[in-house]
Amino acid sequence: MSAANSIIECALLDAPQTNMDKGANRRGRLAPKGGITRRLRFLFRFSLRLIAALLGVGLLGYLILRAGPHVVWKQLHAVGWGVVVIIMLGGVSQLVKTCAWRQAFSCDIARLSWRRSFAGQLISDGMGQFGVAGKVIGEGMRISLLRYAVPLPNALSAGAIDGGLHTFTAVLVTVSGIMATLLLAPLPSAWRAYALLLVAGLIAVVIVAGVALTKRWHLIGNAIRAVGRLPGLGKWVTGKQSIIDSAEDNLLSFQDEAPAAFWATLLLNLLWHVLTVLEVFIILRFMGARIALGGAFVVEGLTKVINLVGAFNPGNFGTYEGGNMLIAKIFGVTSTAGLTLALCRRVRILFWSGVGVLSLAVIKRADEARLNASEAASVGGAGMLSVETQNGD
Repeated sequence: MSAANSIIECALLDAPQTNMDKGANRRGRLAPKGGITRRLRFLFRFSLRLIAALLGVGLLGYLILRAGPHVVWKQLHAVGWGVVVIIMLGGVSQLVKTCAWRQAFSCDIARLSWRRSFAGQLISDGMGQFGVAGKVIGEGMRISLLRYAVPLPNALSAGAIDGGLHTFTAVLVTVSGIMATLLLAPLPSAWRAYALLLVAGLIAVVIVAGVALTKRWHLIGNAIRAVGRLPGLGKWVTGKQSIIDSAEDNLLSFQDEAPAAFWATLLLNLLWHVLTVLEVFIILRFMGARIALGGAFVVEGLTKVINLVGAFNPGNFGTYEGGNMLIAKIFGVTSTAGLTLALCRRVRILFWSGVGVLSLAVIKRADEARLNASEAASVGGAGMLSVETQNGD
């Protein structure tokens, strides 16, 4: 999914031109019927996401009321300054993820500063909290920060490589967590059947991805071509196919052409998951829960299942907290502790998302100032040339 999102965002980079074309249509003639249809579809999808988000917020409020606000506050107070530790650990995690992403580039990134890379990672991660659409938009925003530093195909392939390896490592953690739960926890038979089906599906995805990488099957490009055969999508696909094919070629050849960078990206993504396990362990320990690192690993593995289930709920509000409460009860921890765990992790997400927004604003302002200075220098140079030409005449 992450690799596909990295490919889809190329449409977002063409948004300014699309807006200009729409403006020309409005100036020259009435908007075409297709434009009205697209707007209605957009409004419909937006309304559905808004309703889902509101229902999620309502569910979150209900869970807090059911657990007892005073009990939740007591648990949060027990964590205390541990929240600062979690925020700092979250910053280390974001730095590790930025390193993994930078390793995935197959071109020279000397012009890509660490500040811009870190801000792009924070923005992408923050937007990714809002489900599938958020991941696509977040990837588009991250890559839009690179347009003056690296070529677009390389930016797309780096996002696909990093996203693919991140998904691969997440699947490993998820499968391990589910299998440990099946061995340790007394689950109902129906739940065991669902868990085994999920494990089988995830393993199948890993096998297909591994074979595709080994055999160099162009699964993404062929899938996009199949989409292009649908009515009304052929023109869009034709304009993007060359970029998609170039990005997928870089993705498939990355392991052979840069094995050190490949393994560095893989290991850094694994380290990111290790840090999330440590985060769970620290929060639960601060709340007085007796849990080992192995238990925290299992909790994190099951939490990724909750994230997968809640991917179509913008922000995963309510479903994330409810899932954590359920996981906590499975392992003998109070449901309130599970709710507090989820809330503490949300605090970390909000903090670093806010840092990302501020960083983006600073970078955009610096880019605008640099562009204005460049235009002023061009105008000044043209004026001097005109004066010299007149003096020569």
